[in-house]
Parts: sequence; structure tokens; C-alpha cells
Amino acid sequence: MRIVFMGTPDFAVPTLRALAAAGHEIVAAYSQPPRPAGRGKALTPSPVQATAEALGVPVRTPLTLRDAEAQAAFAALAPDVAVVAAYGLILPKAVLAVPLHGCLNVHGSLLPRWRGAAPIQRAILAGDAVTGIGIMQMEAGLDTGPVRLEESVEIGRKTAGELTDGLAGLGARLMVQVLADLAGHPPIPQADAGVTYAAKIDKAEARIDWRQSAAQIERQVRAFNPAPGAFFEHGGERLKLLRAEVVDGSGAPGTVLDGALTIACGLGSALRPTLVQRAGRAPMTAAELLRGFAIQPDTQL
Repeated sequence: MRIVFMGTPDFAVPTLRALAAAGHEIVAAYSQPPRPAGRGKALTPSPVQATAEALGVPVRTPLTLRDAEAQAAFAALAPDVAVVAAYGLILPKAVLAVPLHGCLNVHGSLLPRWRGAAPIQRAILAGDAVTGIGIMQMEAGLDTGPVRLEESVEIGRKTAGELTDGLAGLGARLMVQVLADLAGHPPIPQADAGVTYAAKIDKAEARIDWRQSAAQIERQVRAFNPAPGAFFEHGGERLKLLRAEVVDGSGAPGTVLDGALTIACGLGSALRPTLVQRAGRAPMTAAELLRGFAIQPDTQL
């Protein structure tokens, strides 16, 4: 097929590579413009832009698709289908209507649960047992389109980073499968019941509130690993909590209970950090942290 690909982060890269490997003609890749990154704040192309350029695919990085010029440029590509994966821009009706077979989206949840910007993190935060990938036929509503194919995966104790990597590979496989036989994967309308919305992650959500239960905080830790990173503060320093386990213990929320950095949480529960990170340092175990950064029992965090 003649495909326009639209995506930005690492999550979208496996689908772009899979489409190229399947022999499709990718006439253009749309991505968010380069952003400042690193200590030098140098403009850095998105993972999709870098991958597309390596594949020899022309790249376009418009700031919007709402103006007539951008829409005409898109229409001039005359695609059979547009494949969208975490692009980051709203596709107006004028763009959705251009491809012969419409626009297909790789969505990181089992719709209609977790429509919106952050389905993977929200599924972990909510304590969902399973999530998955849906190949959705896009329409004007927010992730309201019918689904052509979906597959579920167990979340277990995966972090958002681990789950994203797995779902990215699954999405690539399912998209290639759908494009190989569109007629065999007709669009099925989403259920009316069970709709939830996955709001964009606010960095303020990453601050740990020890009054929450240990189970909820452990989900917060996994949902915000690798970014923005769940954190607490001690001694004037912000400490990111990258891994933790729920253990037996109780006390006033935020109290350090022992020399292993077990921390009392709400509802008579406790959490033990297993991987932490100081500012500007590499991740380390709790034992490694305590050797150079004392946090005594009975400390109130």
C-alpha cells in the first residue's frame, strides 16, 4: 500500500520499521518538530524522524494540520492509508478524509477503556490486570472509532517503560496483519459501556503521598518509570523511586521503619524501595543509597 506514517516517540518506531519491512511504500513520515534535548538543549529529531531518515523516507514536521496549506500538502501525497501511532497532533476531518482506506491508529489500550493521551500509565495506576493494543479506524472523536483488531496482554508488575516496549512491538505486528487483509478485519464499533479517559500525565502526580496505600504507591512507581519518575524529598534532595515492593509493616505514613528503608504508608501498609535514583546519579539499590545518604529509622519523610 501507499502509506503516510504519522508518529513521534519510540512507541511508534516498531510500526514504522514493520511497515517498511513488509514492503509497503511509505511516501512520507509526519512527526513532531525537533525539540531541545540534553544538557546543551540542542534541537533533536524525534525517534520517528530519525528512523524515517535512516530508511530514506521523506519527513514532514508541521506545527499544525489545521491550515489549508498543510492539508493540501497531505492530500497531494494521495495515500491509500495513513498509519498513526502516538503522533501528538489532532487530525482534522479534512485530513481524516484523504486516504482511500482512512486513517488507522495504533492505540495502547483495550478500547473503550482508556481513550486519550496516556492509556498505558493510567492502566497501571488504576491497577488493571490486563491492557492491550487496538488497531482503530480513526474518526473525529477522541479515540471513539471502531476497532479492526485487538490483542490483550497481562500487566503484572511491569513498569510503564516495559509495558510500552511490549505494546509497541505488538502494535507493529497487528498493524501489518490488518493491512495485509483489510476486508478480513472489518471495523467493529466500540462498546457504549466502560468508557474511561486517560488524561495526560501531570508532573505533579509524580510526587509520592505516603498517606496513600502501599499498593497504590507501588503502582505509581511503575506507572511513572521511566518518566517523569515518582519521587519523594529528604535532606533537601529529590529522590526518584524506580522500583519498590509492598511489605508487611505499619506506622505513621512517611515514617522510615527500619534500616532497609521500609516506609510506612496509609491504610496500615508499608513499602520497601528496591531501586532509587539521586539527582545526577545512576540508579542504585536502597542498600547502595543508604551507604552514602543516611536515612535513619524513625525519620519522617
